[in-house]
Amino acid sequence: MTTLNDLAKIIRSKNSGPFELTFDVIFNDEETYRKVRDSGLLTPELFCRLYNIQIDQLVTFVWFDAANAFKATIIRPKDSGSFGERD
Repeated sequence: MTTLNDLAKIIRSKNSGPFELTFDVIFNDEETYRKVRDSGLLTPELFCRLYNIQIDQLVTFVWFDAANAFKATIIRPKDSGSFGERD
């Protein structure tokens, strides 16, 4: 089975302010990017299920053709710097 890690050259998460997290996936090449994008497998619903969040916690779910990349932003489970936050 091929994983996203096999297909992308960069997979990262980063702070997007104190209340949001952003996930970037940058693919190895345009062909791979288009295959993943056009497959319909990576959807907002799947992303939410994988991260155990509700759809209203998904702020952004975008494909960037010019960069061969995908980006999703979610509401942080805990505010940055709050008690119990693990960042």
